[in-house]
Amino acid sequence: MKLDEEALLAQWSTSNRRETPALVGSGIGESYDSQGVDCPFVFRHNDQFYMMHVGFDGIGYQTALAISDNLLEWRHEAVILSRLENSDRWDRVGAAGSWILLESNDIREVPTLRKLDGRYWMIYHSYPGEGYEAGGAVMGLAWTTDESLRTWHRLEQPVFTYENGGEWEKEGLYKCCLLEHEGKYWMFYNAKGSSVWPWKEETGVATSTDLIQWERYAGNPIMPFEEGTFYSQFYSDPCIRYDGERWLNFGFGLDGTHAQGLLSVSEDLLHWVTLDKPLLPHGGSGDLDEIHAHKSSVVMWNGTLYHFYCACRPWREGDPTIVEVFEGQDEFRCIAVAMNN
Repeated sequence: MKLDEEALLAQWSTSNRRETPALVGSGIGESYDSQGVDCPFVFRHNDQFYMMHVGFDGIGYQTALAISDNLLEWRHEAVILSRLENSDRWDRVGAAGSWILLESNDIREVPTLRKLDGRYWMIYHSYPGEGYEAGGAVMGLAWTTDESLRTWHRLEQPVFTYENGGEWEKEGLYKCCLLEHEGKYWMFYNAKGSSVWPWKEETGVATSTDLIQWERYAGNPIMPFEEGTFYSQFYSDPCIRYDGERWLNFGFGLDGTHAQGLLSVSEDLLHWVTLDKPLLPHGGSGDLDEIHAHKSSVVMWNGTLYHFYCACRPWREGDPTIVEVFEGQDEFRCIAVAMNN
């Protein structure tokens, strides 16, 4: 596929970055978000904007909702996937909501939720150990008929695991994107092949006709890391929409130092071409995204493209939250937003 990279960057870049975070963690005691918030998924429901996101409290991820009237100012609504105390379930430590099935894949349509058999369906992942993304995660499904989206019911068993997968995914799964196309469900997910840092992460795909039984694509990983690029270590966190002619992936790449938003393009969901330059570069010294600008969710509203993402910079005195992702690296993690005008 031949691409006009400069035209694509001009079309989908969001250079107007708000200096104020869209959402920050509470920093309060045992709250789900005491150490930070991450992984936005933004949609419109019942005439209001919702941001599903995860919070980290030093033990694991829990999933919550924030609400907004204008996509810029957000307020906490509810925790919807909490820790399962005194349980022996596989997802007892925490549950990180990734994606809720949407009505349309079209990027020019505001994301709204789709019902199957009268239910909304969410895919989430869970790590087995306590700590920051500790151990190999697997995927689960949750559903709700509650129009307030507060009460979710989890299936008893995972629907997708790294067992019986390829070498590139044998140590655990990460955040995924779920969509329906031509009578099949497609799950795009990133995974790691080693548990020893610095490991590599790549993105693959599996398909299903019922959301329960999944078949991996034989050509995985379809989005591999590539030496000498800004995605030389990670090619992660797919966020896939359709522009009327082709598929767009707003994932991210990591070069070992900075995570930056990328854009890749496909005509068939299986073969992807990645732009050479980051779509969402990390920021400069002191910016919210000085270290990382990654984990995207994109929304088109009234002609403006809103690009939500997890922004990270070194922690400094006065920040509401602090998280140590790696030993000796204290970060302030928040959810930021950039726009195209």
